[in-house]
Amino acid sequence: MLRINDTIALQDWELTESFSRSSGPGGQNVNKVSTAVELRFEAETSPSLAPPVKTRLKRLAGRRWTNEGALIIQCEETRSQARNRDIARERLVELIRSALTPPKRRIATRPTLGSKKRRLKAKKVRGEVKSMRGRVDPPE
Repeated sequence: MLRINDTIALQDWELTESFSRSSGPGGQNVNKVSTAVELRFEAETSPSLAPPVKTRLKRLAGRRWTNEGALIIQCEETRSQARNRDIARERLVELIRSALTPPKRRIATRPTLGSKKRRLKAKKVRGEVKSMRGRVDPPE
């Protein structure tokens, strides 16, 4: 069981871990030990998350979200399989926690009169600069 917060905990059947050989430095350890971790969370079928949380999680996950509705997190940072498992689980918890907070609603505001005047003044100055770039008539 993986605890997200006081009310949400993911069951063991929702998480699947697979291990493979990691790339990068590590000497013979790289060739012998499967330290890279791929954590798969079946988010679409999870009863732990509410539908709005799932949609926010899908948007946050991006390319890590599969067509089947699973979230895949890969980790091969360290030479230790146990540490990579912990890192992958921490990433999943952080991602779900960020999806739990709903985004703030934007309050539409109108531009102030001063900002409108400054914008129009800047446009006028810029137009004058550009008009001076034209071809100059030779004096007669």
